[in-house]
Parts: sequence; structure tokens; C-alpha cells
Amino acid sequence: MSHPFRSTVPAPGMAEVPRRGFVRTVLTGALSAGALALAGCSGSAILPAPDLPTTPVILDEAAAAAAISRYRASHGLGPVVIDSSLVRAASYQAGANARAGQLSHEVGGTFDARLKRAGFGGRYAAENLSAGSTTFDEVLKRWQVSPEHNRNMLMPQVRRVGIARVDAPGSRYKRFWALILSDG
Repeated sequence: MSHPFRSTVPAPGMAEVPRRGFVRTVLTGALSAGALALAGCSGSAILPAPDLPTTPVILDEAAAAAAISRYRASHGLGPVVIDSSLVRAASYQAGANARAGQLSHEVGGTFDARLKRAGFGGRYAAENLSAGSTTFDEVLKRWQVSPEHNRNMLMPQVRRVGIARVDAPGSRYKRFWALILSDG
């Protein structure tokens, strides 16, 4: 008696494959694909990170803080001010991403280690990264529509920010942004 869910007739143009051989073929293919996928996950360990030429961009930090403050006010939250140590930390991370030509929270070291190097002394902090946006208004809109980034900007404890952009013209994204927000 044939099984009700298994066809015994091959599909047009397909040869009938014995079940054991089919499973072995599918399993071998899946293992090969899995190995390739895992190899892709460790790309930075296999290939050296690029060291792309970069250019820091002078931003109107006060205007950025004012825009973030207006956005926070529209959600019933207090304003933010620019913090020079957070600007240094943001500049470091934007530069590390630009030199690597990729967007990663870890490329410049762990967030905690970077904050410690910058002299951060608060209890609450968050980081928003982005790549590709030409203007601050563009990147702000991207962060507003991203649930995780938006949550960071609307943390009630936040009082200070640091913003930076570093360009890497030879990279895929060209422009790398970092925003660090904290309570103090």
C-alpha cells in the first residue's frame, strides 16, 4: 500500500531517486551550504580588515542635539546637550567603521571599553550607528523608524549625546555615523 503523502511517480523531467540516496544527497548539500555560511560569518578572522582612507566630517553638533531634543520633547522627554567625551567616543567608532568599510558595534572594541576610554561616568548609555546617509536629517529619520535605534533616542534617562560622521569614499557606504547617548 502506498503512503498517502508520498508520490510514487516522479515529477515530469525528474528521475526517481531512491529515498536513502535522496536523503544522503540533501544532507550532503545542506552540510556543504552550512559550512559555506559559517565561513562567511567569520570573514574578518579569515581576511584582514581593510584600512580604508577616511575623512572626519565637521558637523553642527549643537544643531544635531537641538533636533534630537525636539524629537524627544515631542514624546514628553527632556532635552539633550553635547558632551565632548561622547563626541570623542562617537568619532572613534565612526572612524573604526569607516576604516573597516563595514558597520559594526564591535569593530572598535566593545561599547563598554570604548566608553571607559572616553571617560564615561554614567549608568545609562546607548549607541546608534548608521551608514550611507548624506545628512544628519536623513540619518535621524532612519533612526526614528528603526525600533531599536528609536528606543535608544527615547530613553528617559538620556541627557547627553555625542555625534560623529566619518567618510570613507572608497567604501560601499561612503559615510559612517555614530551617535552615543547617555545619562551623564
